[in-house]
Amino acid sequence: MYAAERQDHILGLITAQRRVSVNGLARDLDVTTETVRRDLDALEHLGHVRRVHGGAVAADLGSLVEATLDARSVAQVDAKRAIATAASAMISDGSTILLDAGSTTGAIASLLATPGAGRRRLTVITNALPIAALLHTVTGVDVTLVGGRLRGITSASVGSAATAQLLALRPDVAIIGANGVSADFGLSTPDEDEAATKAAMVRCARHRIAVVDNTKLGVESLHSFAALADLDVLITGAAPDAALADALRAADVDLVIA
Repeated sequence: MYAAERQDHILGLITAQRRVSVNGLARDLDVTTETVRRDLDALEHLGHVRRVHGGAVAADLGSLVEATLDARSVAQVDAKRAIATAASAMISDGSTILLDAGSTTGAIASLLATPGAGRRRLTVITNALPIAALLHTVTGVDVTLVGGRLRGITSASVGSAATAQLLALRPDVAIIGANGVSADFGLSTPDEDEAATKAAMVRCARHRIAVVDNTKLGVESLHSFAALADLDVLITGAAPDAALADALRAADVDLVIA
């Protein structure tokens, strides 16, 4: 296969999957990793992709690019539902849950709101206005809405008020979303204030679960808010590449493929 043909094939995968790994491409194309890296460098030079550790992502997945909550809520719907099911199975009756803003955490809230969910008592603390609105009338669920500045794009309360309120709490478990998860940069998100709020969630909880669909794996947004070692569990929809899998193992993070 000529270089142009390989690069067209890579672009097709990037369009469909939003990210590719060097090792996966080398295996699929039956070429060396050095050849794949040259192809990715060429595609990046043309502005078609953005190189990240271990591979590349679509060019529009820049470190500051952030989709609206509405847009994310209709993407990867089946994968997010499966992730939400796995996460909800880890929630014990009578526990206090800190639920981050986001579309995957929103899918968890939808499960908790389903009639017959079977939990006698649950306290949910959230900085997400849509999650609070969904759960506050559910029998057996007490809701605390974290205050602060409301970001329109994510419907999340952020800022110093939100951070201070979170750091004064000690929930049993925090379930946290991210825009990117990578071996070297940990968990990240584009907005500085949202990163600070997520970092407070990680710090305050006894047990920390990250929920991300597989398009976030290997991605690095602008602001890191947690190292992999800060997590107890990562739930995602597909196996990460070797570099990230090795880093999760080294950090003693339980990886759950939903």
